Amino acid sequence: MEELQGFIAGNPDAREMRKALALKLVYQGYSYEAISQILDVSIGSISGWKQAYEREGLLGLRLKHKGRISYLSPEQREAVVQWLQTKDRWEVGELEYHLVEQYDVVYESKQSYYDLFEAAGISWKKTTQVNPKADPQAVGGKKTEIRRLLASYREQIENRTVRVLMLDECHLLWGDLSGYVWGRTDEAIGVSVVNERQKQTYYGAVDYLSGEVLLKAFDAGNSDNTVNYLRYLQQQSPDQRLLVLWDGASYHRCEVVRKFLAQVNGEKPEPEWQIHCVCFAPHCPQQNPMEDIWLATKTWVRRFCGLAQSFTRLKWLFEWFVQNTTFDFPKLYMYGEFSVIK
Repeated sequence: MEELQGFIAGNPDAREMRKALALKLVYQGYSYEAISQILDVSIGSISGWKQAYEREGLLGLRLKHKGRISYLSPEQREAVVQWLQTKDRWEVGELEYHLVEQYDVVYESKQSYYDLFEAAGISWKKTTQVNPKADPQAVGGKKTEIRRLLASYREQIENRTVRVLMLDECHLLWGDLSGYVWGRTDEAIGVSVVNERQKQTYYGAVDYLSGEVLLKAFDAGNSDNTVNYLRYLQQQSPDQRLLVLWDGASYHRCEVVRKFLAQVNGEKPEPEWQIHCVCFAPHCPQQNPMEDIWLATKTWVRRFCGLAQSFTRLKWLFEWFVQNTTFDFPKLYMYGEFSVIK
């Protein structure tokens, strides 16, 4: 299992990664039928990969045919160009899968795939995102405040009577999985949500000491779901008090949440609160390592864009990565930094 996870983390070819992921699921107890539906591969392929891995180890997962065929006939090239013109945005992995499955072609250079995009009138574009600027002085002051707070709890944190969790929400959309995408040269790239099934909100909190991520899906980010998630964190942390670090979203500071915290903490003094919530500085999401975890997860899922034929499958890949990866980062009261170092 560790060997396969290391292979996956080493960013191999997307097709080799699919083989490794399929085998890891086999060894985790998933049925061949379930894996076939999740990864869109045949049961026979899974069986063959397993036999090759048990016979040859990781070498059995390598692409044996890579470079054997590295060209398209003029007729095939024209067919691929027409196929690329059937939709407005693409990932390179989708084109790679298509060429392998339809024509058994694997290019040695990425430029050959880029040339096909160009021939289809598709260029490399960045989706638009607006990031508000943070106040450096406020950020520095908040870092100092949090560092001192964690230092005051240091003994309780290390003996596990206080659990520090850094909490954030993530809204998973089809378009969010592509920072840059291949799109038509003469058209801007927009991100749209057709219906609720194409959007999933996740609440996540990374354990300051262990790097474990506690993930739970909700229909939206709001006051009621925030309270429900805080209750979930309590259930996952028996006999521990919680120190929650999060951003200043309105539904974190609303009356519903304040009443819940007042009920949980009662008349106890602040050092004895059951749930102590502290906000990061405003407009500076990089303070929270959960932001890095969301980014790492979406980056990983992008490599399987060719497999994400349904939003259900996309959510499964997203959740699987978060729940099967341990994240590590420097401790605030020791280093004063927030970035994930996985």
